[in-house]
Amino acid sequence: MYAVIATGGKQYRVAEGDVVRIEKLAGEPGADVEFDKVLVVGKGADIKVGKPYVSGSKVTGTVQAHGKGDKVRIVKFRRRKHYLRQGTHRQQYTEVKITGISG
Repeated sequence: MYAVIATGGKQYRVAEGDVVRIEKLAGEPGADVEFDKVLVVGKGADIKVGKPYVSGSKVTGTVQAHGKGDKVRIVKFRRRKHYLRQGTHRQQYTEVKITGISG
């Protein structure tokens, strides 16, 4: 069984037992989280598609860890204008292990 959930402005395809990296959530490692915005639930040929969400469905998970992604360089440059700005960014994430899909 799998589901497509929406969180942090993105969509993720998850199955039971998967560990996914999503945008940072509040919660300590070991805390349980619920995702109510379920777009699709499927098992084999049986698929439920929501408009926009599947009613009565939810995905549960457990927070595994928090962390920061790889460093990304940001460069703003205008040729012949003596303009160059450089910076970096590391996006924060939360690792969640999917424990159950209902719906």
